[in-house]
Amino acid sequence: MVNLEINKKLLPMKAHYFLFNAGTAPVVPFMPTLVRQLGFSTVVVGTIYTVLPVVGMLVKPLFGIIADRFQRQKLLFLIFQILTAIPFFLIMFIPAIPQESTVTFHCHEGASNFRFCPENGTSIDGCLVESITSNENNASMYCALECHTEPWMWDTVCNYWNVTRYCDEKNIPADQLLRLTGVVPYNHINEVENCLYFILHEGQIDGQRVPLYCPSNTTDFKPLCQVHCNNEQVMETISHSKIPDSKVTGLYQFWLLFLFLIISWAGMAVVVSVGDAICFEMLGDKPHLYGNQRLWGSIGWGTVSLFAGFLVDTLSEGKMTKDYTIVFYMTIVLIGLDMLCSSKLQHTQNRLSTNILKDVGQIFASFRIVVFFFWCVLIGFGTALIWNFLFWHLEDLASEMEGCGHSTWIKTLEGIIMSIQTFGGELPFFFLSGWILKKIGHIHAMSLVLLGFGVRFLLYSFLTDPWWVIPIEFMNGITFGLFYATMASYASIVAPPGTEATMQGLVGAVFEGVGVSLGSLLAGNLFHRIGGSATFRAFGIAALVLFVVHVSVQALTDRFGSKETRVGYAAPKEAMENLEDDQPIVRGSRSLQS
Repeated sequence: MVNLEINKKLLPMKAHYFLFNAGTAPVVPFMPTLVRQLGFSTVVVGTIYTVLPVVGMLVKPLFGIIADRFQRQKLLFLIFQILTAIPFFLIMFIPAIPQESTVTFHCHEGASNFRFCPENGTSIDGCLVESITSNENNASMYCALECHTEPWMWDTVCNYWNVTRYCDEKNIPADQLLRLTGVVPYNHINEVENCLYFILHEGQIDGQRVPLYCPSNTTDFKPLCQVHCNNEQVMETISHSKIPDSKVTGLYQFWLLFLFLIISWAGMAVVVSVGDAICFEMLGDKPHLYGNQRLWGSIGWGTVSLFAGFLVDTLSEGKMTKDYTIVFYMTIVLIGLDMLCSSKLQHTQNRLSTNILKDVGQIFASFRIVVFFFWCVLIGFGTALIWNFLFWHLEDLASEMEGCGHSTWIKTLEGIIMSIQTFGGELPFFFLSGWILKKIGHIHAMSLVLLGFGVRFLLYSFLTDPWWVIPIEFMNGITFGLFYATMASYASIVAPPGTEATMQGLVGAVFEGVGVSLGSLLAGNLFHRIGGSATFRAFGIAALVLFVVHVSVQALTDRFGSKETRVGYAAPKEAMENLEDDQPIVRGSRSLQS
């Protein structure tokens, strides 16, 4: 029977999970696409998300040791909540990196024009072109051009455009820049073979109207120009980063973003690991109830992320880029409320390890635990791909679909996705995690998670319509809900007394600092080279191969391993049995009741 009795002592813990996850939900999943909007490439995003988990890897065990050694878990818990919220909020004020808009001016006997063709085979957003040309057919756009000329071109300006002041070489600008303005009717903007042609109705130089006429023998009059038009949609279409990836570290925007993300990631890492340690301490001899506390985090994440995506789309109507302002305010308010609730935690840390490093180090004598840590790394690879590039993939799919308007609802879809991931996936699996782990054990749960990743990634790779991602997201219950409960409870079981925060920090560090970090680097580069669908397919095949390997290794360990290497903690009950058998690897572990 289900026990409906409410433990009032655990209410602040439930409130923390709800509010902290609700507070990070508006910004964390949208951050890679926000960074993209600031002008950074997939390679830069992948590199940033390679470093961030390393930061988590360093701070989790470090502050876990500090929390355990000085018995200051709650104090660090509250301080790092502040360090999560404030830097996230400050990211809102970082401007986009410098952009440039390079076009080619074509002077003809008839109408002259300037042409834009995207680099690297990128396709022009046909829906954006349609919205530019169809809504304002009776109006015109004004553009200012600065063209890099050759000396002979000034003869055309002098003789055919009748700008006589440039007939004298002394009046030709030293920088050889031809500065002109032009009028382009919106119905004179055409897309031909993935290039945009802007037909100039008239032009002016120094306030003088010029015909922009070139005879047939001067068809080489095609200078490169920087252009600025009084239409944000046009500028959004033709602008691109003026800074290559190799030189992006010279931008203050990059370093501000990097600094704020590092501090926030460190804050989240410590809050998560110390918070889990506090939770297991409060649960005492009932660690299997951890999922019942952590599921409130899923409720907070799913609820707020759904509204966050909808609000971003709604408040971005009529704007050329998504307006994320509201989500930053949501984050700082919700984490502020989390601090108030967390301050009410009735938690005292009673157990103290005399030698934390020695106590933690002794658990690595078990081969099965080494395999467990390696499994955390593998899951980190897959998690990195979903966390950092799933939305990127969906937005690319939306832009490739026929018809217009798909991008206008993409943030709403992303909010729905996160809601389904939590309510349809994580929530039931967190709730049932204790029962599942007792039935199949931690080892089989680990294998099931790898299988879930393989199937999920392969399904992503076959998507053509972003909306079909919705049924796939129910699998998040296996790939995150069951995974996280397995990882956290396993770490709690094997942690010697007084090392709880250290152990949670260590296992989180391995998962994020190694797995998510390397996974972000690999995924970012694969996305850049082979595209989203192929990247998900490659990860899916790899996950299925690793599933077979994991099952085989565990089977061989069971069959041929020594008594010591067979200590596997397949369930909390088994940990208790090992205690009764006085196995050295778990001699210091707390007593557990299944």
